[in-house]
Amino acid sequence: MAPAVPSLRAAACQMQKLPLNPWLPPFQREWFSGQDTNELGIRIPRPLGHGPSRFIPEKETIQVGNEDAMMHTLFADSFATLGRLDNVTLVMVFHPQYLESFLKTQHYLLQMDGPLPLHYRHYIGIMAAARHQCSYLVNLHVNDFLHVGGDPKWLNGLENAPQKLQNLGELNKMLAHRPWLITKEHIEVNLSRSNQLLKTEENSWSLAELIHAVVLLTHYHSLASFTFGCGISPEIDCEGGHTFRPPSVSNYCICDITNGYHGVDEIHSTESVCEVEALMEKMKQLQECRDEEEASQEEMATRFEREKRESMFVCSSEDEESAPTRDVSRHFEDTSYGYKDFSRHGMHVPTFRVQDYSWEDHGYSLVNRLYPDVGQLLDEKFHIAYNLTYNTMAMHKDVDTSMLRRAIWNYIHCMFGIRYDDYDYGEINQLLDRSFKVYIKTVVCTPEKTTKRMYDSFWRQFEHSEKVHVNLLLVEARMQAELLYALRAITRYMT
Repeated sequence: MAPAVPSLRAAACQMQKLPLNPWLPPFQREWFSGQDTNELGIRIPRPLGHGPSRFIPEKETIQVGNEDAMMHTLFADSFATLGRLDNVTLVMVFHPQYLESFLKTQHYLLQMDGPLPLHYRHYIGIMAAARHQCSYLVNLHVNDFLHVGGDPKWLNGLENAPQKLQNLGELNKMLAHRPWLITKEHIEVNLSRSNQLLKTEENSWSLAELIHAVVLLTHYHSLASFTFGCGISPEIDCEGGHTFRPPSVSNYCICDITNGYHGVDEIHSTESVCEVEALMEKMKQLQECRDEEEASQEEMATRFEREKRESMFVCSSEDEESAPTRDVSRHFEDTSYGYKDFSRHGMHVPTFRVQDYSWEDHGYSLVNRLYPDVGQLLDEKFHIAYNLTYNTMAMHKDVDTSMLRRAIWNYIHCMFGIRYDDYDYGEINQLLDRSFKVYIKTVVCTPEKTTKRMYDSFWRQFEHSEKVHVNLLLVEARMQAELLYALRAITRYMT
């Protein structure tokens, strides 16, 4: 009888047991595990940086080999699907319940049956990540694009891709930077120039294809936010992820400079000692105020408009630009187009009221109808991120954090002009200080400008896992905001 062929998961588990550097990509693990590299004279690359994140010390991340049973299963599934344990996974695993949902959704979008061919999916991922100069994601999907048979000529620039993908460029840039400007006319341009819903022209999109493309664009815009917000390091086999130079005496990495870290230990002010206690006291006071009286609808609307205006003036005092390790600008058009505040320069855009168009009542059903099961997967991921809690705040346990999580989520939507009629926006200024708002706005709106200094400056007493938790909220709130504007425009086109 022929020996049984080991499963992908078994192979992944076996690979994880190899006594090799866990940061080596699979092809290097396989090669080095059976070869004497000294005899072959091969130069072995060294990771440029330490661990999966430039912001989180390696010793404080989950170490491969020390994970619990659930994390080990997630690692094995991720390895079997992606052929590697990527650094996003190694940071997200702080929150395994969310990671499981994230990996399941991403696997479905990229590899399962759907309206778009596989190489289109990866190319759209490249287009989306490139809008934020996210060379980490661009590099990964360039490799995946080629692996599934994509035409290398397309990678020379968007103008070399099919016109159908070029037509998606306008929607890509608006979703990434100013989603509130999307109208049904933008949808109409992509669907068909002959005003018919079905594909009567080679360069037009069906509704199902467009929904798939929009979900991919929003997924990778928000994943770029997570990548920069958590300081994800490049994979060792990608550009910017390795060096052949020996470690310096000081063990100092140039990537630290580009991310706002200059080798000086953070100096905690005396104010940070009481930071957590002060935040908890504000939460307690706000809850008492809620119980005593409720603001009128007019006052709630006024507070929303005030918070929306104030969010326009939240900006970093730093003027640091990230320097991508790969020229990503060729993957999109109109490189000067970027984020502009919601109502700057006298431009008025009507407030998006969730009561009129919401994910739960409208977006979910539209996505599920045109791209079956994806609406359910997204809904599950949104709910896990929004409701995820361990009832802790720094060193305190048995804490109800729902008020704080809702303030973060609603502040992000407020920056996009999205209003919840039943929420008192006066709570945001009580719970989110300026350094935290700067970090949130940067990660959500211009993630490529995020620095380690910004990451270190908020919630200084909190654990890194809690800061990663914040980033999960930012990722999902941003993705939902983009989807709401796009799906509302598609709904208006259809009606």
